[in-house]
Amino acid sequence: MQHAPTTTSELRKRRHARVRATIKGTAERPRLAVYRSNRFVSAQLIDDVAGKTIAASHGREFKGPQSVQATSVGAAMAAKAKALGISSVVFDRAGYRYGGQVKSLADAAREGGLIF
Repeated sequence: MQHAPTTTSELRKRRHARVRATIKGTAERPRLAVYRSNRFVSAQLIDDVAGKTIAASHGREFKGPQSVQATSVGAAMAAKAKALGISSVVFDRAGYRYGGQVKSLADAAREGGLIF
């Protein structure tokens, strides 16, 4: 029996499911979830216990190339978290490799005061 070729998006979804089995966000320490599309990068603070998004930021809000968008989104998420009294989060890279946009977003969030 032959298996259909696995695409990179299918592999990413498989990695994401594997990571999400162990990562859970709470109200005190929400999950900082990252999403990348071909044009934008976005992030959300999610309370998995209540099943609610606490705060979100999207690359459409910022001008410039994707690396600049990612840095801006990370800084915006840190500011929104601070305004809500959140200092610690669980980072969910959603199966993406930790580099480029994902690393820029994470570094900017750390510089903004988030701990993860």
